[in-house]
Amino acid sequence: MALRFITAEEAASFVRHNDNVGFSGFTPAGCPKAVPAAIAKRAREEHEKGNPFQIGMFTGASTGDKLDGELSRAKAIKFRTPYQSNKDLRALLNARETHYFDLHLSELAQYLRYGFLGKVDVAVIEAADVTEDGEIIPTAAVGITPTICRLADRIIVELNKRHPKEIRGMHDIYEPLDPPFRREIPVYSPSDRIGVPYVKVPVEKIVGVVVTEEENDGGDFTPLDDTTLSIGRNVAAFLVSEVKAGRIPEAFPPLQSGVGNVANAVLGCMGENQEIPAFNVYTEVIQDAVIKLMKEGRIKFVSGCSLTVSNSVLHDIYANLDFFKDKLLLRPQEISNNPEIARRMGLIAINTALEADIFGNINSTHVSGTRMMNGIGGSGDFTRAARLSIFTTPSTAKEGKISAFVPMVSHLDHSEHSVKVIITEHGVADLRGQSPVQRAHTIIENCVHPDYRPLLTQYLEMGIKGQTPQNLKCCFAFHQELAASGDMRNTDWSKYNR
Repeated sequence: MALRFITAEEAASFVRHNDNVGFSGFTPAGCPKAVPAAIAKRAREEHEKGNPFQIGMFTGASTGDKLDGELSRAKAIKFRTPYQSNKDLRALLNARETHYFDLHLSELAQYLRYGFLGKVDVAVIEAADVTEDGEIIPTAAVGITPTICRLADRIIVELNKRHPKEIRGMHDIYEPLDPPFRREIPVYSPSDRIGVPYVKVPVEKIVGVVVTEEENDGGDFTPLDDTTLSIGRNVAAFLVSEVKAGRIPEAFPPLQSGVGNVANAVLGCMGENQEIPAFNVYTEVIQDAVIKLMKEGRIKFVSGCSLTVSNSVLHDIYANLDFFKDKLLLRPQEISNNPEIARRMGLIAINTALEADIFGNINSTHVSGTRMMNGIGGSGDFTRAARLSIFTTPSTAKEGKISAFVPMVSHLDHSEHSVKVIITEHGVADLRGQSPVQRAHTIIENCVHPDYRPLLTQYLEMGIKGQTPQNLKCCFAFHQELAASGDMRNTDWSKYNR
């Protein structure tokens, strides 16, 4: 059966009001661009006629502005899962104009197969190549592509010529069976290949191929500053001390690292520290620092779900495929983020906290407990299962007006039971084996900004008797003071402890 080449506008005609649409990609990497813009245009046209037009959206993780942004501005999204980072979409979520289901990234594919979230009507897939017998080669990410292709009634392929066909072989596509037939996932080291290098679909489901030549939305990372570099150096020094103490094998376990500037700084500082041996990476997002360290021989092999790199770095990878193809694998997110594999390989997991409390609980998602920032992403997939789970954060934000450490987190994503270590620019809080009061003293003394240490020490002394000495009258006083005066440093405990 010959493939049918169509325009983006023709492709959008296959998407109907109330359809559930699955999109390829994971972060801006691997996301379709032309077809989402055409769907957004169609939504605006229907709205101008007075007709409803909205879709449900399944994606791998966050996407680029050409996907989430375009559809958000067109008011075309009925609901969205599992993760996002677009400012226009965030505004809709917090205005409750779009429903959002925040979800651990490793769980989405099986949720879809179980039927928990309804059917998948259409899959829109960015590809580097597609063959007439139905082999699709993903581009810079995999995400949930295999599952949505299998479940969708209709598949639209966006063939992006920016990505060379020669990346075939960089992907390892594997879908586990669903319980009760699932077996162990046979990944024992990051370099193990367990699947095939393409997504195979019945070619009759491909309703059209749209040819494009568009760059990813990904830009360069913000330059590192003193705070992020200090965090990175503290992480590297702590890991060296763990090796010397015998709590981390000298061979060094694989590393998982989240996305963003702090994560990039951590990886860079680990690479610079010669007391850390060359290591492997088993993660979800592969960032610029990873590619740099691979070229320097400091990272031996990397397995992930997406090349979440700047466009200049992506061009460099494509220009040197002979070097990278035997050192890098891209997998579906239910494999890259799988807790079974994380536990088996004994990963060191390093993720970023939005807010932490003095007892070791972590808020990754909500500003002041109410406003969604991005979502939990993959941090929960790794944190509970890792050999060593580390959270990093700058100690303050907004020129010191906001403390990253509060008496009680305003929203709970990771409990104290999963969080082993917290690191800021000021130092390291090793929470393993400590009681709640011990954890509080350790965090205040080592991680909290000096401006907030007296306040949090006073709070701890005010706590009611019990295993965890919270004061329920004052536990959200930092957040209340921020709302009232714009500066948590102005907190007066007597104002709230009545």
